[in-house]
Amino acid sequence: MFGNLGFTEIAILVLILVLFFGAKRIPEIGASIGKGIKEFKRGLSKDDSIEPPPPPPVDGSTLPPDQTASGSPKRLSQ
Repeated sequence: MFGNLGFTEIAILVLILVLFFGAKRIPEIGASIGKGIKEFKRGLSKDDSIEPPPPPPVDGSTLPPDQTASGSPKRLSQ
């Protein structure tokens, strides 16, 4: 892909990067790209056989006291 880039092309790209981002930000950008790649590889290597947590109960026991299992608020009797 980049095998045909010569010294001149690479120097022009570096000059554009320095002009666009500034010399102080380039190491920060490189470090953040490296961290992103590391996190991506770590995410790919994790075991996907872990079961997801069970769904919550449908009986409404975990709902706030002012809601029913259907999701609508309780009506107060007058």
